[in-house]
Amino acid sequence: MADAPAVFAEPGGRWRTVAYGPVLCLVVLISDLVIGAGVHVFGLALFAVLLAALVAVQVAAARTHASVEVAGDTLRCGRESVPLAEVAQVLPPADPAAEDLEPWEAARALGDLSGVPRRRTPVGLRMADGTLVRAWARDGDGLRAALGAAVDDVEGSGS
Repeated sequence: MADAPAVFAEPGGRWRTVAYGPVLCLVVLISDLVIGAGVHVFGLALFAVLLAALVAVQVAAARTHASVEVAGDTLRCGRESVPLAEVAQVLPPADPAAEDLEPWEAARALGDLSGVPRRRTPVGLRMADGTLVRAWARDGDGLRAALGAAVDDVEGSGS
């Protein structure tokens, strides 16, 4: 089911972000022309290219390492894919007022990063072998709902 439509997807980074720096440089160029100040075409063009190149590297990395997708029978967090058949349970969210952490909050995060990426919400999963892991997404509630439905579908079709 490699071509199955995504039930949940977050790209990690958006390519339109690459255009922000050059657009800002264009605004500065236009304001220089309107004000009558010295126009620095070469400097602004160079700066626009450098900004675009640096941001393009960041977006490419984010799309590789911080993207999330639930499609077909697979959950992908970053570069790690997990078959949904291996997910036994999607755990409920942790209580933010609780003094003690839930056991899954200290579990290994999926993906090839050392932990849950910044500005992402972890979602606890109990795997079929009993281990706990953390999936993650910006929209943690959306991922939890999509995973719950997808795991139920996989269990229903597997029986």
